[in-house]
Amino acid sequence: MNELSDLQTLARYKSWADDIFYKAVSALPPKELTADRPMLFNNILQLLSHVYSMDLVWRSHIQGSPHHLQSRNPENTLTFSNLWQAQKECNRWYENYTDQLSATQAQKRVAFTFIGGGDGEMKISQMIQHVVNHGSYHRGHIEGVFYQLLLEPPTTDLSVFLTRARKGSLLLF
Repeated sequence: MNELSDLQTLARYKSWADDIFYKAVSALPPKELTADRPMLFNNILQLLSHVYSMDLVWRSHIQGSPHHLQSRNPENTLTFSNLWQAQKECNRWYENYTDQLSATQAQKRVAFTFIGGGDGEMKISQMIQHVVNHGSYHRGHIEGVFYQLLLEPPTTDLSVFLTRARKGSLLLF
C-alpha cells in the first residue's frame, strides 16, 4: 500500500469522523436535533448544516467557482438524512480531489472573499486543512450537547483514526 499524503489522510479522517458522528447523532431522539440550545446556530441540525455549507464554500474556492451563499447559516436546511447523504458526497469529493492533487497544486494560492466580507488568500493545502479543522471544531460543540443529555459522545480524534488505520482496521481506499 502506498503511503498516503497528509492531505489524503486528512480527507479520509474527516469522512471517518463525520460518519461516526452522524451515526451517533442519528441515534438521538429526533426532537433533540432541532431543540433550541444556547449554542452556535441554535441547534444540532443547523450546526451540521453550517459545516456542510462551509465545506461547499471551500470546495467552490478550490474549484474557482461561485458558491452563491450569502450567509454562514443557510436558511434552507436539509432534513437530517438528506444532510448526512450530502455530507458523505462532499467528503468523497475531498477524498477524490486529494487523491489527484499534486504537491505543486497543493501549494497554489487562491484568492477568495469571505461570506461576511473581506478578502482572503490561502494555499489549497491550507483550505483543505481548514475544512477538516472546522468540522472537528463544530463536532466538539455538538459533543457538548451529548454530555448535556447525559450521553457519551463518539470518539472521533485524529489519533484514534491514525492508530486504527495503522493497525489495518480501517479501509482507507
